[in-house]
Amino acid sequence: MSAESSAASNTRRVLVAITGASGSIYGVRLLELMRPLPDVETHLILSKAGRVTLAAECDRSAGEVEALADTVHAPGNIAAPPASGSFRVHAMLIAPCSIRTASNIASGNTGDLISRAADVMLKERRLLIVGIRETPLHLGHLETLTQLSRLGAVIFPPVPGFYSKPTEVSDIVNQTCMRMLDQVGVEIDVAVRWGE
Repeated sequence: MSAESSAASNTRRVLVAITGASGSIYGVRLLELMRPLPDVETHLILSKAGRVTLAAECDRSAGEVEALADTVHAPGNIAAPPASGSFRVHAMLIAPCSIRTASNIASGNTGDLISRAADVMLKERRLLIVGIRETPLHLGHLETLTQLSRLGAVIFPPVPGFYSKPTEVSDIVNQTCMRMLDQVGVEIDVAVRWGE
């Protein structure tokens, strides 16, 4: 889909990046939830380390996950469309986000497409959601996340709410992904909401 046709049809472009941190299921589930939506165009960047974690945690091939996105960009291709501010992207979700990726973004180290696209989101004042996946956090990690917040990123660790009384891992993943998509303005009710 061209930039002109995307803008004309009010389609929202959402870029999902999956890094090598544990929790690749979050990125996969985000893509699954957005796949049937006619007004959302999904783009995916799957890092080299993300491929390794995906295979270890989800028993899914990179090809299976890439098939969930409308467009896939190679992580080393810093000439890909999301590397430019003129390529309009409504939101970028890095889920999961490794500390290394968060650090690269916070320090302006844009040597790969994930960090470059995230940097573009920040400089263009667009929505960047960082699903940081690390624990415990030392002071350096916290300073990195504080810097990202100062730059305009939404820090969104996948911390589940247990008021929904989850009984399966998928319940926890669904709630977290639903809340992430709420940030983007994509409302999908796949989990219990407080008071509803």
